Amino acid sequence: MKKNVRSQFGRLAAGSALAAALLAPGLQAQTTSMPSTLRWGSGLMDIPVASVLPHLAIMGTYSGFFVDIPRSVTTDVNGQIDGFGPAVDEYYQDGSVTLGLFDRVEVTTSLQQFADASEGGSIWGLGGRLQLLKPSNQGIGLAVGTQWLKAPEFTATEGGFEEQPTRLGFSDPRFGEDYPALSEDVNTILTVYGVASAFFRGWDGGFLPRHDVTLNLGYGSGTFQEGDQLPFYRFADGDGFFFGSSLHFGLGDNSMLTFMGEYNGFDVNLGTQLDLGGIRLGAHYLAANYDEPTGGYYSEYRTPKFGLLASLGFCPGSGLCGANMLDRPEPQIVQMPAPAPDTVRITREVAPALPNGTPATICLATGENVQVRVTAQGDTLVGPSRVSIRTLRPGVVFAGTYADGRMWFENDEAITFETRSYNKSGNEVRLDCPNLMRVGEYMGVPLFAMRNADRPFEMLYVPVRPGIWQPYQSGLQQTRGDF
Repeated sequence: MKKNVRSQFGRLAAGSALAAALLAPGLQAQTTSMPSTLRWGSGLMDIPVASVLPHLAIMGTYSGFFVDIPRSVTTDVNGQIDGFGPAVDEYYQDGSVTLGLFDRVEVTTSLQQFADASEGGSIWGLGGRLQLLKPSNQGIGLAVGTQWLKAPEFTATEGGFEEQPTRLGFSDPRFGEDYPALSEDVNTILTVYGVASAFFRGWDGGFLPRHDVTLNLGYGSGTFQEGDQLPFYRFADGDGFFFGSSLHFGLGDNSMLTFMGEYNGFDVNLGTQLDLGGIRLGAHYLAANYDEPTGGYYSEYRTPKFGLLASLGFCPGSGLCGANMLDRPEPQIVQMPAPAPDTVRITREVAPALPNGTPATICLATGENVQVRVTAQGDTLVGPSRVSIRTLRPGVVFAGTYADGRMWFENDEAITFETRSYNKSGNEVRLDCPNLMRVGEYMGVPLFAMRNADRPFEMLYVPVRPGIWQPYQSGLQQTRGDF
């Protein structure tokens, strides 16, 4: 009957995995990064959880535990010494490599024992986990998984026999030697399980730093259930159920400190793990529900043990896999309105009236016209505010170079242009730039002629001031100068 239940459970898990692979969408959510386990990939210490590594992330894990049991004395029903239990001083170790695929799957290979055939040979395993339900942030996750372990085979014993792997990860010929009838019903080679995990943000407003909480509950066959017939397991059997919880404290953008507690169906385990941006170090107190020291035959299974773990994770494109915590909502900032003033004063400024002036166009020595206003007193106003050009000098002047104030101009000297001599002709005049063209210069001052004039020019025009021009004519006699 028990084997039929396990077979149905296995078929149900396989069907659920196939349905999830075909129907479940691939959500790219960020949940709390779970620690590395002794041999289950992502999980606590000896139980899996309902989360997986990111796509193509690789996690390598090494773990081990110490067993130190003194030699014990056994007595018969009359209290007389009838034997001595063996002393045990061993360090058991294992390793695993886990690969994440499509943010939905973890595949794990493990090596739990490397020994020669006389000690049962190597025990290595293959496992995987499929995430059926993935929370977008907080919430419940569901996963199913399996693990297959190579059975140890002892050649040193009489006839040789194949045994089942023990839940502690090392081969033990006593399973078959001492309890051959019971051991035939033990099946720990294949383990199938389902697990649910709840991810919660902690309360960040208290005295604790930023933290997350995870709760895990699962059911499995194999190493989570088998062995309840054996006398040294019988009183601790959990009927296949396992559970655990963890508290994760953020130490920065990529680091985390996790405290864990779990029950794997037989043992209560306590531990902590420090994740420094993908480099993980853990310390575990295993089988804390037993007295210390236990002593006696099979005491390895009923004695507390101290374990160590080291793990290293690589993520594609980012190097080491940093630790993640649940996303926090952005704080809402409420902007309060400023208090009303006691007294409100309203001031209205009226701009003064602009000075009057007649619009005019003046031609500059650059050959360009500019718009100004000219008052009745002859003052020139410029700009939108109609400012007098007199108040702006000498800081602001019109563009161009002019003859006013130059010695040769003030002394009415003749100017020379293209081998011809020109003298002042008549009074100063106003001209329009579109009618003029620049033909040269004299002593740094530009010379202009009418656009329709032909060479040699009879008349030249010299800019005296902005808008004011002095005609010069060829062939005239000098009328003023130094004698």
